[in-house]
Amino acid sequence: MSRRILIIQGHPHAADDHWCHGLAAAYAQGAQGAGHELREVRVATLDFPVLRSAHDWETNPAPAGLRAAQESIVWADHVVIFFPLWLGDMPALLKAFLEQVARPGFAFRPRPGDPVGERLLAGRSARVVVTMGMPAMVYRFWFRAHSVRSLERNILGYVGFSPVDETLVGQAGALTDAARVTWLARMRRLGRVGG
Repeated sequence: MSRRILIIQGHPHAADDHWCHGLAAAYAQGAQGAGHELREVRVATLDFPVLRSAHDWETNPAPAGLRAAQESIVWADHVVIFFPLWLGDMPALLKAFLEQVARPGFAFRPRPGDPVGERLLAGRSARVVVTMGMPAMVYRFWFRAHSVRSLERNILGYVGFSPVDETLVGQAGALTDAARVTWLARMRRLGRVGG
């Protein structure tokens, strides 16, 4: 079954020479080869301000430069987010992007007396692909993958994405050529199945 897949490239550097870009390209290659429809948002190429108050977030629409990204999120039935782990979390630019696009009225609708409200992006699945310098097992079990869990539960899950899967690519800077080939093949397989 063909899916509408949105790749969100969350690496804050626009050049294509980072491992996150290579993984995303492999995923896209697999998805396109299997006949899935594909769109991509590259956060590093977008121009938007950082949110500075709850009032702005609650009352103003997303900046004009992010409306196409919001439209692509609505269009998609599966979203794949790629980013490097920086200081134990997603890069600040990706977090600023998510804060801007996941606004009330777009991502969820508050309801009086209901702490969750209406999840306006329900019916979509997601995958989070994170590269990191440390071994993935250390991040997963020692650090309990805290920032990825927060993204999955407190952002994606909160607005309705389910299921949300993850792929953690550890020791990214020290991978052998053979390991890189294996990871690229794994991304192509995920792209083929739209997972």
